[in-house]
Amino acid sequence: MTAVPDLLHPPRSRRSELATPASNAEMCAKAPSSGADLVFLDLEDACAPLAKEGARQIAVQALTELDWGRTVRAVRINGIDTPWCHGDIIELVTGAREALDVIIVPKARTARDVWWVDVLLTQLEDALGLSKHVSLEVLIEEAEGLSNAASIARSSERLQAVIFGAGDLSASLQARVDGNFDPLGDYPGDFWHFARVQVLTAARAAGIDAIDAPYPAYQDIEGYRRAAVHASLLGFDGKWAIHPGQVPIANEIFAPTEQQVAEAEEAIKAYRTAQADGVGAIGRHGKLVDAAHMRLAANVLYKASLATGAGTPSGPTSTRSEA
Repeated sequence: MTAVPDLLHPPRSRRSELATPASNAEMCAKAPSSGADLVFLDLEDACAPLAKEGARQIAVQALTELDWGRTVRAVRINGIDTPWCHGDIIELVTGAREALDVIIVPKARTARDVWWVDVLLTQLEDALGLSKHVSLEVLIEEAEGLSNAASIARSSERLQAVIFGAGDLSASLQARVDGNFDPLGDYPGDFWHFARVQVLTAARAAGIDAIDAPYPAYQDIEGYRRAAVHASLLGFDGKWAIHPGQVPIANEIFAPTEQQVAEAEEAIKAYRTAQADGVGAIGRHGKLVDAAHMRLAANVLYKASLATGAGTPSGPTSTRSEA
C-alpha cells in the first residue's frame, strides 16, 4: 500500500478549532486574531432557529472580507435532517466561494450522511466553476454515528477529520453527566475513554485527523489543559475551543516541544547510521530502538511541520492510501 498525497485537500494543522457564533458579527470579526489553527462559524447550536438564515450572510461576509492569515476558515452547518442544511450549503458556497475552506457536518449517523453533502458540494463547485474544493470535517456525536465511526471516516475523499462530540453523545446514550459532560457520580476510570478511542481508531484507519470534544467550563483553564493533555497522549490532533482563552493551551499541548523534535531527529539519524552498517535495532540511552520507534519519531516531526507551517509535511505513519 503506497500513501497517496491528497493534493485537493492538503494537510492542515488542527491543534485548536475555535467555535464562533455565526449570528454574532462582532465575535466573527474578532475570530481571525484568536490564534486558532481553525475557526468555525457556527450555524448550528450557537444560532437560535430564527437567526439561522440571517447568520449565513454574516458568515459569508466574515469569510470573504476579513484577513484570516493562515487560519483555516470553516463553517458548521445545520444537520442534514433539518430544514436549514440545504440552504446553508448553497448560500455559503455560492457566497464565499474560494474563501471557504471547510464545512463541518454535525450529527453524522451513517456514511450516507456525508456522501449527501459531498455530492451537493461537487455539483455546486462544478456549477460555479470553483478552482478549490471544500474539505469536510464530521462530528461523531450520536450513538448510531459512534457505531458507524469507521465507515463514516472513510465516506468521502473530502473528509479530513472526525470530531468527538461528547455533548450530544451524552444525550444520545442517555448518560448521566453534568454540564461539562463529566459523570454525576463516582465512575471507575475515564468516563469517555471507549468512545474517544473508537473515534480516534476510525480516524487513523482512514488516514485522517481526530479532534477532541469541547470543554464547556471555559473558566476552568487547568481543567481544559488536563483534558487536552489526556487527548493528546491518546493521539488526537487537536481539541475544540469554545472560548479564545482555550486556544493557546490547545496550540501548546498538541504541538511537539523543541526538545521532542530534537530527540526525534537525533533518534532517526542514529538509527539510519546503524542501518547503513546493517544493524536493524540499536541501544540508545539504555533503551532498545527499532523500526517502531522510527514511526513514532516520524509522527513527531510531521505534527511539528504542520504546527509551524514549514512547507508540506511528508505525512504521518498512517495515511489514506490506495494500492
